Amino acid sequence: MLLNLHSYYSLRHGTLSLESLIGEMQKRGYETAVLTDVNNSSGVLDFIKLGQEAGINPLAGMEFRNGDRLLYIGIARNELGFKELNEWMTLHNREKRLLPEIAPEFAHVFLIYPYGSQKLNQLRDNEFIGIRPSELNKIRLEPAVNFERYVVLAPVTFGQEDYQLHRQLRAIDHNILISQLEPFQMAGADEFFLNKSELMEIYRSFPQLIQNTNQLLSACRFDFDFKTVKNKKHFTESRYEDKELLYQYAFEGFKNRYDEKNEIAKARILKELEVIDNLNFSSYFLITDDICRYARSRKFEYVGRGSGANSVVAYCLGITDVCPIELDLYFERFLNPKRKSPPDFDVDFSWKERDEIYAYIFNRYGTDHVALMGTMSTFRSRSILRELGKIYGLPKAEIDRLVREPENRLNQNEVTQMILNVYNQMTDFPNQRSIHASGVLISELPLTQYCALDFPPKGLATAQIDMYTAEDIGFEKIDILSQRGIGHIKDCKEIIKYNRGEEISTENPHRFFEDKKIAAQLKSANTIGCFYIESPAMRQLLTKLKCDTYLTLVAASSIIRPGVSSSGMMGAYIERHHDPSKVVYPHPVFEQQLKETYGVMVYQEDVMKIGHHYGGLDLADADVLRRMMSGKYRHVGHLVEIKDKFFDHCKAMNYPEASSKEVWRQMESFAGYSFNKAHSASFAVESYQSLFLKTYFPKEFMVAVLNNYGGFYSRKVYVNEARKSGAEICLPCVNKSMYETVIYGEEIYLGFDGILNFEAQLGHRIVAERTRNGAYLGIENFVLRTGAGLEQIVILIRCNAFRFLGIGKKELLWEAHFLLSEHVEKQHNFSLFETDSEKPVLPSLEYSVLEDIYDEIELIGFPVSASLFDLAKSKFRGDVMVADLNQFEGKIIRMVGDFVTDKLVRTRIGIMKFGTFFDEQGVFFDTIHFPHSLAKYPLRGSGLYLLEGRVVVDFGCPSLEIIRCGKMPLQKDPRSE
Repeated sequence: MLLNLHSYYSLRHGTLSLESLIGEMQKRGYETAVLTDVNNSSGVLDFIKLGQEAGINPLAGMEFRNGDRLLYIGIARNELGFKELNEWMTLHNREKRLLPEIAPEFAHVFLIYPYGSQKLNQLRDNEFIGIRPSELNKIRLEPAVNFERYVVLAPVTFGQEDYQLHRQLRAIDHNILISQLEPFQMAGADEFFLNKSELMEIYRSFPQLIQNTNQLLSACRFDFDFKTVKNKKHFTESRYEDKELLYQYAFEGFKNRYDEKNEIAKARILKELEVIDNLNFSSYFLITDDICRYARSRKFEYVGRGSGANSVVAYCLGITDVCPIELDLYFERFLNPKRKSPPDFDVDFSWKERDEIYAYIFNRYGTDHVALMGTMSTFRSRSILRELGKIYGLPKAEIDRLVREPENRLNQNEVTQMILNVYNQMTDFPNQRSIHASGVLISELPLTQYCALDFPPKGLATAQIDMYTAEDIGFEKIDILSQRGIGHIKDCKEIIKYNRGEEISTENPHRFFEDKKIAAQLKSANTIGCFYIESPAMRQLLTKLKCDTYLTLVAASSIIRPGVSSSGMMGAYIERHHDPSKVVYPHPVFEQQLKETYGVMVYQEDVMKIGHHYGGLDLADADVLRRMMSGKYRHVGHLVEIKDKFFDHCKAMNYPEASSKEVWRQMESFAGYSFNKAHSASFAVESYQSLFLKTYFPKEFMVAVLNNYGGFYSRKVYVNEARKSGAEICLPCVNKSMYETVIYGEEIYLGFDGILNFEAQLGHRIVAERTRNGAYLGIENFVLRTGAGLEQIVILIRCNAFRFLGIGKKELLWEAHFLLSEHVEKQHNFSLFETDSEKPVLPSLEYSVLEDIYDEIELIGFPVSASLFDLAKSKFRGDVMVADLNQFEGKIIRMVGDFVTDKLVRTRIGIMKFGTFFDEQGVFFDTIHFPHSLAKYPLRGSGLYLLEGRVVVDFGCPSLEIIRCGKMPLQKDPRSE
């Protein structure tokens, strides 16, 4: 009897989860109902699945609205009708236009219009008018013939106690005070579940309406196949041809990757091909290969990673660069006959090139059959408090206090208490549909079979379902990721070519693993700019491990993750790495399975191994554990069953209870944070490619990093790194600079893109005009040719971009104002400048180096032609430089540091921070600020600090435990005096 259920996927409108809807239906006696969320079908297939599992008859529909105005409700008679609804919504999302007042002529859809919106004699056979309980008195005196077109319409939007929550969501949606809500902007106060008997009693005097509604529902059926794979079935024309083509490609690749006589690799390929064919995954492999072949044809750099790197076939195809045989990676981690859920390939491309890859996929496989994966952003802790604070009119200061100090006594008032009470209700509520970071769906059937499609600003179709629903209905997504590290590698090779005339290849990265210079660079943690190994924490770990081999870096890529760290095993791993005699295996299984990692669970596979071999879990449950760790499994309740099985087995095996609890604690602490080994190995390969370029071509590499807009750090750090490599860093110049940073021999000219508040269009125009017509001759000539305005000219002069003229900045500013002042512009045409204008004769003007440095800080963000140390009032530079820090272990010293970055960590006793600074020589050092010290002596962002603390050395890696610190005063900007 329920034709109009709203879940919380009716965003900022409904308040009920799908599970709640199903539960209420059962509780209140309903056998069937239609989910009709507003302008979307995000929850439909989950609703169908949950309902079928609960033994009721769930149906699919959609409610169509323009803003707050209800137009009509569509109810799918079958799967074809569901597709029609999705296509209708998709069309209007694509064209960005309002829905029409009248629905189209659907072939497999019933339509319900609100009472009073349509004339009865104009309704088509599949169209009805919905009569709400509040409208029954309006129709009581109408002729009986009218009742043939009426049905029961009892919308459900919120729980019985949730009307206030609904109002809050509506106010948030409209970005208004809750007191400003109008009735038409909200659902009726009666849109909650009634018992079926209560609903029947309300309509008892209108049996025709009840009969019509029952007939409509009985004409609907939704038999969705959740079991079959929904991806494109065949890459060629048939499954057999796919199998043959994959075999051909795999063995062509084998010749490039292995010695012809490598029987182990041949056997592994044949075994994998058999499993791939049996599970009907040949097409999936070939499509991924096709995307990678296209990338190679365009000379795009890419990295295949994730569990797909466990496959020798993927390695031979060139999807990945990790040899699974060499690293003892088992294919079953990626694909096995018992696996119930589909795997996926992860392929990283440069952030500059991913859009072209997307365009290729959409064009190659059809726009109706390809979509980006959707995702659902949810209300989170801070956003909930801020949104609720706004709709109740709280000042920003009070909202900030509520967010940062919820226990503050000043928050003890009626409004803030009400907000805090609602807080838990809204936590993890769907808030907005968005785009998954990387997932792409390639479907055999048009994607509107499964959901409607959104068209965000970039215009690419985006599914209204998320990765969990896609997986449940049988999709294997392909992850097409974007990262800047690949851009560093590609751009660096191009820069080397034009600056040195050398063709450099980063293919076959295994050769880098044996390079002694690269090993030394890695061991010294000289890794700034290199993918995944440049952060302070990673550089510290490399130092502690004295990492100089590929396999050690593979392990480091995983143990840096919070899972290993929070389990307390990072320290154990480092200690055992340096002294294997300290390895203590809690059980023989650990020695058998984890000898390579000194008995420490480092990878997801390690947890699977221990769960299976120690805890007696079967591979399916071990895989669930693994998937929970990667955040890709949503049925977390399954963990309770697995935990019981684990401990029951341990008890049956007479393992010491304390040991079993410790093993489980370590496994559980990995949740959501650990890598699989193949993933770590892929990351390590890319790290080595970056490190090769940084080792042999450090200047060009840093230019590439700057032009890909860095990585972990700000531009200041990468400019400092380029200077340390021996480059001369030059400020932007209108006759030398490009839009991005450029290198000429040993000179690096910063680009116009790095000037704050500078117009990008003008930056590009400067370069284009100079390329066409030669160097600029002066300010007049520059203005003539570029049309630059006074404000932008002033920025360029203050950046010293006209220094080639040999004229002081102040004189040039006078000239610019003379040429471009409002008075002069009215009297002169630009075309007369170089023939008629007379330059003013200026007196000698004072000049200050300090002014230049402050100009650079203001316009570039940091000093370029000097260092921040040169601005300090004090000449004191600390008791010690970083190079000698290890010699002062245990001693209290003072250091002067230029702030680079910090990381906030919440602990049981308060907030602490880890800081990173430069010393005067541009060398990094790290600081530790415990809560008691940080509270008294906070870090306040960029600047020069005097830091006093105790030197601690952990596995050869020094840090300064701060006792006290503060910013050092700088010389004043002369212009402010």
